[in-house]
Amino acid sequence: MKQSILVVEDDPKIRKLLRNVMEEEGFEVIESDCSEGVFEALDQTNVSLITLDIQLGSESGVEIARQIRQKSAVPIIMVTGKDDVIDRVVGLEVGADDYITKPFHIREVVARIRSVLRRTGEAGGKTISSRSGDIAERTDESPKFSFDGMVAVPDRMELMDRDGKECGLTSGDFKLLSVFMERPKRVLSRDQLMDLIGGQGWSPMDRTVDNQIARLRKKIERDPSDPKLIKTVRGVGYTFACDVKEVQSSSTSAKSA
Repeated sequence: MKQSILVVEDDPKIRKLLRNVMEEEGFEVIESDCSEGVFEALDQTNVSLITLDIQLGSESGVEIARQIRQKSAVPIIMVTGKDDVIDRVVGLEVGADDYITKPFHIREVVARIRSVLRRTGEAGGKTISSRSGDIAERTDESPKFSFDGMVAVPDRMELMDRDGKECGLTSGDFKLLSVFMERPKRVLSRDQLMDLIGGQGWSPMDRTVDNQIARLRKKIERDPSDPKLIKTVRGVGYTFACDVKEVQSSSTSAKSA
């Protein structure tokens, strides 16, 4: 089955260009120039990924991304017409998976789409619900990992808090958490983190990573003002300072990551 890409862009020439190239690459393409078309497509089609222009006439692509994240984990690539740090920070904070700055090379767009689809395991069309309760009661075989009393389920991009309730991480939050869980107790520079979460190059004044760290700390730290899990290594970057264990079935014991 072909993967479906939803192109959200108010410039018909750019939509046509993206459609032609993506169809040549084997994707099915759906077009929209407004939020109404976005949610109609999400309701009616199993969308694999969305490219979303930040400026859609009178509508804000960032606000549309925020609304998408309230109901779906579909991967989002933000497209902005200006190389502005604030656009990148806000877009990533509301749950976008990557961003591209206009003018772009069409092959870069295709490469980033394929990269995001590989990285997210095609979360397209998956609905985010307000599930709660003890994760141990679930019967699926998805791998689970625990740290500091919390349990993460990477296949579903879910994190259960210390009371067994879902934390409601955005895909961007979970991507950053996954990077840390895969590399516990290793010091990671901002360059490494930006590369591992799939962002573009950054400058020393770019606060994208620091903003994402602050956002994640609010959701996983017992006291965000005194972080014990994600620690700052002054002058270098950050480290995930706790053990991560894979949660095994009741017949086997947990093993450290």
